[in-house]
Amino acid sequence: MITTTRFAPSPTGLLHLGHAHAALFAWRLARAGSGRFLLRFEDIDPGRCRPEYAEAIAEDLAWLGIDWDGDVRVQSANLPDYAAALACLSRRDLVYPCFCTRADIAREAAGSASAPHGPDGAPLYPGTCRRHSAACRAALLATGTPHALRLDMALACAEAGPLSFHERGEGRLHCDPARFGDIILARKDAPASYHLCVTHDDCLQGVNLVTRGVDLKPATDVQRLLQVLLGWPEPEYAHHELVCGPDGRRLARRAPAATLRDLRSRGVSPAEARAMAGFPDGLRTPSSAPRAGR
Repeated sequence: MITTTRFAPSPTGLLHLGHAHAALFAWRLARAGSGRFLLRFEDIDPGRCRPEYAEAIAEDLAWLGIDWDGDVRVQSANLPDYAAALACLSRRDLVYPCFCTRADIAREAAGSASAPHGPDGAPLYPGTCRRHSAACRAALLATGTPHALRLDMALACAEAGPLSFHERGEGRLHCDPARFGDIILARKDAPASYHLCVTHDDCLQGVNLVTRGVDLKPATDVQRLLQVLLGWPEPEYAHHELVCGPDGRRLARRAPAATLRDLRSRGVSPAEARAMAGFPDGLRTPSSAPRAGR
């Protein structure tokens, strides 16, 4: 099978060395077997994403020496695709409208000493709106009350059955999506969630090897659930270690980090930047796929 990987940044800022590592990791795995490497912009958050950042990302990748196959998929230009997937889940009563605000959820969690928490440490949604009657939901919708769409996790897990995924270098791993609670699949300011969009697009684009940072490894549980519910194929996964700064903390856009644009302005060459991103042998493709994960 020909390997197809992708690099799918959100255009909310400039690329830094952590992004360069992720892009090079995926690109080399694809090119090692004469496979396909795709570029996708996950820009469904209109409040944070900017077209100028997308242009800068493409320019920085080309400067690094990374090329991609086919057209760049832009999620904001394909919102009807995600609406169709949501409608499929809704017809099976796996999705329900949630009218709670963040403040409502925080108050309910604060009032319960035993409120369960998710993998990120945040309180899980208590299921308030899941318990609404059909008449109550209809009345709230009729008044135009702002709402999100949540997945009924218990029903979804019961329909999907046991789940697992194959991690390159580790083998088959068990999934437990229930630990995330009733996740949001759409909200008024973002018509589809990351989980829904990424699984949809990986299926549509034929991605059969998903590469990304190990910090996103837990998200695989939710995405495997959606793949099964919607009849989408299961890719293989390879989660790589994160690039950290001098302080030992991972590089992030919200923290000070050397962007590729900064490095270029300081006269750093593409080869030097690739080495700084963890690829001192440059664009030479590996003779075999490296072990991924922790």
